[in-house]
Amino acid sequence: MKGFIVATLVALTIGAIALNQYSNKSVETYGDRISKIVDKVNSMNSTWKAGTNARFANMSPEAIKSSMMSVEFVQNKKATNQYFHSYAKVAEAPASFDSRAQWPECESIREIRDQSSCGSCWAFGASEVMSDRICIHSGQTNQTRVSATDLVACCTECGNGCQGGYPDAAFDYWMNSGVVTGALYKDMKSCLNYPFPPCAHHVPAGKYQACSDFKMFDTPTCTRTCTNGDDYVKSKTFGKSSYTVHGESQMMAEISTNGPVEGSFTVYEDFETYQSGVYQHLTGESVGGHAIRILGYGEENGTKYWLIANSWNETWGQNGYIKFLRGENHCGMENSAAAGMPM
Repeated sequence: MKGFIVATLVALTIGAIALNQYSNKSVETYGDRISKIVDKVNSMNSTWKAGTNARFANMSPEAIKSSMMSVEFVQNKKATNQYFHSYAKVAEAPASFDSRAQWPECESIREIRDQSSCGSCWAFGASEVMSDRICIHSGQTNQTRVSATDLVACCTECGNGCQGGYPDAAFDYWMNSGVVTGALYKDMKSCLNYPFPPCAHHVPAGKYQACSDFKMFDTPTCTRTCTNGDDYVKSKTFGKSSYTVHGESQMMAEISTNGPVEGSFTVYEDFETYQSGVYQHLTGESVGGHAIRILGYGEENGTKYWLIANSWNETWGQNGYIKFLRGENHCGMENSAAAGMPM
């Protein structure tokens, strides 16, 4: 009996020590995790460079994912209306292309917007492409901006607003119902401005407040009323077609012929750390889907890339842009791109 008691006390003591050691063990923050990802990426001497963000130091991975990207689902669901450029048109596509240089008078092409703390990337990519193409196909004279807010709030068939959506459905909506004019936060030049303020996405807060300081915004109510007092119906812009293009060569032909397209891909944690070079996924977990605007393409030090404008404002990446590995359907980027032509 005495031996049993001694053995029990020893076991309890060892258990208490182990529990104390476990409780004193520091919990890995997202900052720790991102720092490890940055170190790993930069140690691989790859095609791009990563950077850290001290703002993540005391945040948990769950908090970051819930506030940043996990609610965004992005995919093209359309099985029809796939457009194919002819072999001749594909052959005519230049080896490199930049919409900003090809259509320099179109102001929207050079803009970097900000979706804020709302999973509206699908609407931003679509409204940006619509704006670009209205200008391009007017001979670079029509500088109308199309409202992302109208898509997020009123296009019920597009998905779930701030909780994600379908890029191709946005172009269907543009063709069938029209989308009003509108642009940035507090911009009163067009019908519907964006209701949520710019914020710092995966970069240190400075010019903008940290996105993580905001809760994920709810989808705005569809009021069908212009914030600047204009007539809502008369402010609508319309598309005359809606389609998708698939694969590297078709996307190249489409962009160089008709203008930017909306692409989508699977996002991994290392994407958040991008600073320069040609991004390719190297490490980290999947954190959701994301939609962007593809402006062009090229090659850097022998690595082919897509030239992309993100919707995380100009403080992220290379002044809001990123070069993304091209030709390997990396992260699903070349599965499908959505587009349409203006009236």
